[in-house]
Amino acid sequence: NISGALCISQAWPGMARTIYNDHKRFLETYLTPYPGFFFTGDGVYRTSEGYYQLTGRLDDIINISGHRLGTAEVEDIVNHHVAVAESAVIGYPHEIKGEGKMLAFLPLKHLSWGYCTATLTAELQELISKKIAKYAAPEYVQVTHTAYCNTHP
Repeated sequence: NISGALCISQAWPGMARTIYNDHKRFLETYLTPYPGFFFTGDGVYRTSEGYYQLTGRLDDIINISGHRLGTAEVEDIVNHHVAVAESAVIGYPHEIKGEGKMLAFLPLKHLSWGYCTATLTAELQELISKKIAKYAAPEYVQVTHTAYCNTHP
């Protein structure tokens, strides 16, 4: 069981070979960090059985009120909620804090379609507040496939 950067040791047919008009950036981004390997930019977890799980972009960082936070760590916690099938977390501009809030996009598991968006948002905010910190809880949650709360028709 180990986590780290996903690097590839051999070339493959669809591999990128440059960045248009910026080959130096291509070399610095993908070939310099781990000499002899192509750095994909993704994190990976390998189990003791040899299975790999991509954990997200290593360079996808949100600056929330002066705290640097990786979106992958928030997504990992969100994905542990019983109703969530998968998630994507992004930062978006905030007038006062710069990039101060987060938005989570969630497709739900089929059996959880009756989940109320407000209830799910509150549960996720509490879960993230406990596991990371209160500042990391997303202000907005966009849910796909959900029913209305009992207070709505």
